[in-house]
Order: sequence, then C-alpha cells, then structure tokens
Amino acid sequence: METMAAIKVIQTKHSSLPGIDFDHLDFGKHVSDHMLVDDFYHGQWNETKIVPFANLSLSPTTLGLHYGQTVFEGMKAFRMQDGRINIFRIEKHFERFNRSLARMCMAQIPFEIFEEGLKQLIAVDKNWVPGDEQGSLYIRPFMFASEAKFGVKAADEYRFIIFTGPVGRLFSKPIKVKVEREFIRSAKGGTGFAKCGGNYGGALYPTTLAKEQGYDNVIWTDANEHKYIEESGVMNLMFIIDDVLITPPTSDSILDGVTRDSLLTIANDTGVKVEVRPVAVDEIVAAFKDNRITEIFGAGTAAVVAPIDTVGIDGVDYTVPAYTDSNIMFKLKRRLDAIRNGAEEDVYNWNTIVG
Repeated sequence: METMAAIKVIQTKHSSLPGIDFDHLDFGKHVSDHMLVDDFYHGQWNETKIVPFANLSLSPTTLGLHYGQTVFEGMKAFRMQDGRINIFRIEKHFERFNRSLARMCMAQIPFEIFEEGLKQLIAVDKNWVPGDEQGSLYIRPFMFASEAKFGVKAADEYRFIIFTGPVGRLFSKPIKVKVEREFIRSAKGGTGFAKCGGNYGGALYPTTLAKEQGYDNVIWTDANEHKYIEESGVMNLMFIIDDVLITPPTSDSILDGVTRDSLLTIANDTGVKVEVRPVAVDEIVAAFKDNRITEIFGAGTAAVVAPIDTVGIDGVDYTVPAYTDSNIMFKLKRRLDAIRNGAEEDVYNWNTIVG
C-alpha cells in the first residue's frame, strides 16, 4: 500500500461552489467538488486518490447491487471561530465503520487511509465548509461490494468512497413521532448496530405509513414484545423525566451513536443525572400522565439535537411541554457546539484540525 502522503489529487476544472447559497442550505442537496476513492482487490487496498466528484460506472452484476453488502458512515466537519476546520471524532466513526464492515463480511479499511484521506479531502474542498453560523460540512464515507459476479457470496472486491456536502439544520422545528408496535427495524442477532443499507431500506415503508398518519417519523420498539423503546428514525432517543436524562443502552439492535456518546459524556461532566437503561413504553405513558416528562429529543450526526413535541402511542397523542433555551438538550448542544467550533477547550480530544 502506498504511503498516505502520496495520495494522488486530480483537481476539478469546473467548481460548482459559486452557485451555492450558504445561507440557505437544503440538507443533502449540494455535493462538494471532489471525492476520495480506493479499490480493494487481490487482498489489498490499492491506489488512494482524490478526484472530481462524478458518477460511477458499474456492471449490472455488481454484487453490492444485489446482496446488500453496502455500509456507510455519517460525519461532520466544522468551521471554527478562528477560521480553521475541525473534523469531529474521526476515531469513533472509524471504529464504528469497521464494526459495520465486519458484520457485513466486508474488507476492513486501514485507519491510515480513513484518517489521512479525510484530512486531505477536506483540505482540498476547504472552501465548501460553511461558516460557523451557517451549518457544517457533512461527510459520507461508504463502501460497497464492487465485484462483478452474480451468485450469493461475500465479495472479494470493494470500493471505498468519501464525498462531502455543505448542510444546514435537518429539523427547523420540533417533530411529531409515533411509537411503532407492528414493524421492526432490527432484531437481536441482526444488523441493527451496523450502518448498512438494508437497515434503512427496511425502515422506509413503516416510516411512510407513519407520515401518511401525520407523523414525521417513528420510534422503534424491541422486535420481541414491542414493549421497550429503541431508537427513532435516524436518531438515538433521550428523555428528560424528573430532571434525569434517560436513554436506552446500545445493543446489537441499536446504533452506537457518536452524537449520543458525545452528549452523554458532556451531561455526565456537567452535573446532569444520567441513566442508561431499558425504557418501557408503559413508563413513558405513565410519565406523560403524571406530567413528569419535560423533554424528548433525538440525537444524531445529521440532526445533532432534534426536539420532539408529540408522541403517538397506541392511537393517543401525548404532548411534551413547550421548549425554551433553558432546556437540558439545548444546554448540552451549546456545549457540544462550543467544543466543535473552538469557543471552548476540547478537553476530550474529539477534534482533528485540518487548517
């Protein structure tokens, strides 16, 4: 394998940056000028290169198109107050990415390719990182089975790609969710902890049904009895009940969220009482009836913090009290934002500064 200092860079001749309005960024609409690409074959990773963002040319027999060997990560880079750029929690995302790859029987990516590739890609497209108040640069590392061969098998060839794009906030107002009691996202022993494509494809139908009923998303429950809350859509879930932050533990059916981990770390260090334990749907209903719930929110890379104001449970809509800037979730988010944009010292060594 080549040394990472020698990553080949082919610059685009036609940047699309001049057409971007950074004050009005639709999530997922804009893609930066370049992408990183590397291919795995003959048992090793080969040439890592940064090239202009472009469509892929694939055989119709490409294994990843048929048998689900496709894994992705979601990360962000931030413009700091001093103008430098911070890639947030590279190591944590790398570890989760490789756990997902292992579960899907895919080639592991070396840390050197992941880290140095990210640094150089962001450096090449540094002008795509929004200002501190405008949003962030979403980063999408992903891998798929690229071997052209039909027949069910674990592939021997893979393509690893990282692309990026500037984004604003995912949710501009509190959302309405429904507790799902029929469909499941994942079961024990399944792939729920992995960021593989099938998890998200399988969630589309029940989510669509929920949206037809007036909800923005669903809250998944356990596959066995539908008694315990797991996560919501693309986010981990957190509840504030009696001034205690309560969240379900991660497992083989719940994603180990990086934002979740970051918020819990900050909460523990700032005096917020935290309980990581199973959360029963019946407990939430009882807390609503006793007026003991003050906050419910999702935590994820895309959303960061997404307040939830309505929860539908077995045909009844329960309303969370109105939110203010003094809510615990917003205090945690402000501290996280301050660490990421350099306003506060990074005591956790979460930031990777790329200039």
